[in-house]
Amino acid sequence: MTDPLHLVCPHCHTTNRVAPAHLTSAPDCGKCHRPLFTARPVALDEGNFDKHIGRSDLPVLVDFWAPWCGPCRAMAPAFEAAAAQLEPEVRLAKVNTEAAQQLAARFQIRSIPTLALFQGGREIARQPGAMGQADIVRWVRAHLGR
Repeated sequence: MTDPLHLVCPHCHTTNRVAPAHLTSAPDCGKCHRPLFTARPVALDEGNFDKHIGRSDLPVLVDFWAPWCGPCRAMAPAFEAAAAQLEPEVRLAKVNTEAAQQLAARFQIRSIPTLALFQGGREIARQPGAMGQADIVRWVRAHLGR
């Protein structure tokens, strides 16, 4: 039997344990009873970023963006579509660098949008610049060996 995976709820940020076999059966949070997967990116900030990156057994793809950035806004629909395609194998998240300036500084985000892929609590890949949905999915899968 495979050990359960730890997944952080995108709504209440509680860590849940889910058997890998149940990932595709629309699991709900044990605390708030809302879906653990929404086919949409999760908005992260300084208060919940480390929990989602460090406590989740799933890889997390983070889009560092800003509301005033044209390429960021242009990429947003592709990133959201990639979330629907990559879940439940990968959690997608967005960090507004204007609101979370300490996170942007901590990860030395020099240009936006920047995608950063985290696994096991550490960054394993980074890609600056806007990408389309197919390119986002291909890039993630290449770095995860899938």
